Amino acid sequence: MSGIAGAVTVFTIGHSTRTIAEFVALLAQVAVESVVDVRSIPRSRTNPQFNADILPGSLAEAGMTYRHLRTLGGRRHRSQDQTPSPNTLWRNESFRNYADYAASEAFRAGLDELEALARRQCCAVMCAEVLWWRCHRRIIAERSERKE
Repeated sequence: MSGIAGAVTVFTIGHSTRTIAEFVALLAQVAVESVVDVRSIPRSRTNPQFNADILPGSLAEAGMTYRHLRTLGGRRHRSQDQTPSPNTLWRNESFRNYADYAASEAFRAGLDELEALARRQCCAVMCAEVLWWRCHRRIIAERSERKE
């Protein structure tokens, strides 16, 4: 992801079923200094090495920092009393809900926080899904590029 005002580059990564060693090696290839976790719930039952109580220590051993940014977390739901979504081109309901959330002040504040961090350190936005285009990281990246 690039495009945060001022040509700052932010990478995106899905932890998937990787080992910590594989994960850290991928990040090191592009000199990532900070991992920004954008999972709503920063843990995994099947890959506990990526839980918020374990991952920061593993990253610190590699000279990287960890930050959980809840305001950019996925799994957003719509309440029944909301007006119809303006994001009807998204066929997948979870993407449509997240696109609706991305129009909020809370989301914009999260993007601003990510931008501020990315100006100080090389960052990677992380979620569980290995394919960025099948993850809410896609919307984060697109909205970030629009900020210019």
